[in-house]
Amino acid sequence: MSRIGKKPVDFGANIKVSTDGDIVTFVAGKNSVDLDTKGNVEFSVEGNVLTFSAKSDAKEHRAFWGTYRALAQNIVTGLTTGYSKQLEINGVGYRAAVKGKILNLQLGFSHDINYDLPEGLEASVEKNVITLKSHDKQLVGQVAAEIRNFRPPEPYKGKGVKYIDEHIVRKAGKTAAK
Repeated sequence: MSRIGKKPVDFGANIKVSTDGDIVTFVAGKNSVDLDTKGNVEFSVEGNVLTFSAKSDAKEHRAFWGTYRALAQNIVTGLTTGYSKQLEINGVGYRAAVKGKILNLQLGFSHDINYDLPEGLEASVEKNVITLKSHDKQLVGQVAAEIRNFRPPEPYKGKGVKYIDEHIVRKAGKTAAK
């Protein structure tokens, strides 16, 4: 029995849920998200509650039971409150700026990096902190990882792009011989 899968997904009155075969559609305002279960689980909508159940006792169906319930909960949370991640830029001359749907990064290379922001993601920059916001949890995490990957933090001086809550383990560096 899946402890996660047994819990119902409670969505408020501001989210409309509709089903079509194996696809569950969540709509809130102008945002619409589809969850394709690919026939691995059974689900039912009763009032403002969405419940999932395993299709059979097979191991993969029991695994999908909790997974799709968690994905549905993430969609509901994203449509009601949203998700955000913050990245911090450290280094002399390292900068970021948002120009329309393009994030311009100056990270010590001979050229600027122009990152095209995907649809449905908002980015803002204050001083040396980049804030990414969206209703899609996976999209926020993926874009944050791609931006961090342009210049990961290095262990000697701590220069680079890091998550705001990330702790960089620092190394001592060389010492002069006498």
